[in-house]
Amino acid sequence: MSKILVAYFSASGVTENVALKVARAVDGDLFEIEPKIRYTAQDLDWRDKTSRSTIEMQDKKSRPEITHTADLSEYDTVVIGFPVWWYTAPTIINTFLESTDFSGKTLIPFCTSGSTGISGCEKDLKNVYPQYTWKPGKRLTGGESVDDYIEWILR
Repeated sequence: MSKILVAYFSASGVTENVALKVARAVDGDLFEIEPKIRYTAQDLDWRDKTSRSTIEMQDKKSRPEITHTADLSEYDTVVIGFPVWWYTAPTIINTFLESTDFSGKTLIPFCTSGSTGISGCEKDLKNVYPQYTWKPGKRLTGGESVDDYIEWILR
């Protein structure tokens, strides 16, 4: 039986709630991708061209610092959750992917979003990190059933 880690970044709590449900459904462990400097409501104002999130997302080389990395030695599968920012994964996900060794791991992304799907996020992640093994991701709302999570991740 493979061991699963559900790693997530959540700026407002939505992705965290979904990650908790996913982890419970697949009997996985949780890991929060924590920014060294937490995001404030002002930082997350996507309408403000000078907000922290806007500046980070406009700079493809931006890698916000995280507080710690994950020890993946006991995991075969890593489910990575994040909100969609500017139609893709927040740059802090790049920080996580570049600060941890995913050799021999299967990565499964999920996003939370009011309307944007995961296809753009998946395309971007696979293009930047083609060396990793990716399984299809999903846009999740938290309203899915336990069976939905199990079928998607363990299939």
